[in-house]
Amino acid sequence: MSTPPLTPSNAVPHAVLPALPVETDVNLKPYNTFGLPAVAKRLVRIREAADVRRVVDHPELGRAPKFVLGGGSNLVLTKDVDAVVLKVEIPGIRLLEERDDAWIVEAGAGVVWHDLVTWTLDHGYPGLENMALIPGTCGAAPVQNVGAYGIEVKDRLEAVEVMDLITGRPALLPADVCRFGYRDSVFKHSDFGGLAGKSVITHVRFRLPKPWQPVLGYLEIERKMAETGISAPTPRQIYDWIVAVRRAKLPDPAVIGNAGSFFKNPVVTAEQCKDIIGRDPGIVHYPMPDGSVKLAAGWMIDACGWKGKTVGGAAVYEKQALVLVNKADARGAEVVTLARAIQESVYGRFGIRLEPEPVVV
Repeated sequence: MSTPPLTPSNAVPHAVLPALPVETDVNLKPYNTFGLPAVAKRLVRIREAADVRRVVDHPELGRAPKFVLGGGSNLVLTKDVDAVVLKVEIPGIRLLEERDDAWIVEAGAGVVWHDLVTWTLDHGYPGLENMALIPGTCGAAPVQNVGAYGIEVKDRLEAVEVMDLITGRPALLPADVCRFGYRDSVFKHSDFGGLAGKSVITHVRFRLPKPWQPVLGYLEIERKMAETGISAPTPRQIYDWIVAVRRAKLPDPAVIGNAGSFFKNPVVTAEQCKDIIGRDPGIVHYPMPDGSVKLAAGWMIDACGWKGKTVGGAAVYEKQALVLVNKADARGAEVVTLARAIQESVYGRFGIRLEPEPVVV
């Protein structure tokens, strides 16, 4: 049986909630993959949905501004955080329901994304393999609508469980109300009904379709198929290929601080793309189903000569120009300065304004 939608009646009664542990002056450097220095004046670890209610009901914290922190993989910290940091650490993965046409898998918002992808394959529920090794947590994945190699979270999302930061009430949001776009969602905006700063994601439910169909067509996957002679790869083979490709070209945050791809790949009209190709015939581009064209931001940054360049301790990764790294005790301001210089350079050559993916605080 499937779990019923969350309602206020499912909430834990006030009387059984224990005292709320609040940590003060917490060093956030270990909690952001860029490894940038910052301090949280107050931090609360959210290990279950009821913890959000406890924050909302707290006499001091309830009315204070909140900052939700997941795995810190999409974050550039430029200063200390005055808002109450809610560090989401809710664990757990389970098969919630098996239908004729899909498996419904639920994950706690604190689960590491790659661990979820691996778990689903280990248990025979494919569908997330193209998004293997994307950094971050399951709770942050819908916020950014993360994606790779032809698949985005929106393509596999069933629903998101949230807790309201004003009322403390839970709600279940189906995928069609999450306003997903390219690296965008209702959770990134505070205006026009957006939920940024107004809710905390506690659990995410994924719909993994039956029968499984591979998503191929990207250059790196085609190369792996040619190298191995495998024309009909299994989910595990695709997973292994994606992991190998990402490890070869992207730095491990445990070794060198980074936030993954720093800029979104810009989407332009077919006419704009034709004009750019006229000036730069080698530009990497991908036609989209709606007639628009996605341009490779990394190629443009590399073409402008930025690979390996530095600003203070921040640098453009030598193997992939789309990635900025913490090369030598960088500060957030140095990362932002480098990013802005790249934006101006790319705009000057291509007339395209690159949009950063990470949240700058």
